Amino acid sequence: MAAVPLAAAQKRKEDKAMADSAANIVELRQYTLRGGQRDTLIRLFERAFVAPQAAARAPVLGTYRDIDDPDRFVWLRGFEGMVERGTALRTFYGGSVWRAHRDAANATMIDSDNVLLLRRRSGSAAALAAPALVTATIHYLGSTAPEAFARFFEDHLAPLLVADGARPVWTLESETGPNSFPPLPVREGEPVLVWFAAWRTRSDLDRFERRWASRSGWRDSASVDLLPALMRKPERIRLVPASA
Repeated sequence: MAAVPLAAAQKRKEDKAMADSAANIVELRQYTLRGGQRDTLIRLFERAFVAPQAAARAPVLGTYRDIDDPDRFVWLRGFEGMVERGTALRTFYGGSVWRAHRDAANATMIDSDNVLLLRRRSGSAAALAAPALVTATIHYLGSTAPEAFARFFEDHLAPLLVADGARPVWTLESETGPNSFPPLPVREGEPVLVWFAAWRTRSDLDRFERRWASRSGWRDSASVDLLPALMRKPERIRLVPASA
């Protein structure tokens, strides 16, 4: 009798892996919540919103608690492309599930407009499937050409990160096309490169952060045109899966 549930669970796992690998466009969404409301939103989100978004071809790629902010909920949503994003979001936000639960969801939030619209450069969300911790590191590029910084990251920074114990498993950059669903604002005019890493333990992450904080000279090989991207300290968001 257990074969059917196990088969269904495996099918869901395979469907999610396929969705992760097809997510060329990604929203990194950071919600600022009212005090004590994060667990309330997570329960509602997991119960009511995950399956309908997947059905609309807007799969949820991950839901997280920010370990440094008890009132911050972070989640990722993927799409095959920008046209598909517009279609999927019109389907979901025009549907009965969102209409039935939007007031309850919105009541938990102070702000839901902190959204980076990104395009996959390498890797996929599948690598974040079951870690104890996830980090998202955001490099703000300023006037630096995105492709120039991406090459600097891949050729120079990434090997140093690996040497210090991090492994970038998913790298994304700003999607520069127009917002294909204007009712949902996104942050515009802020070119970024974002890389995700997965961690087995908090000790692994702490060890990396100590090593990286003491590393000297990693900017020395940067050309002058990269300097605007190095003026601002990268933002690192430390996350635990919402299901943990």
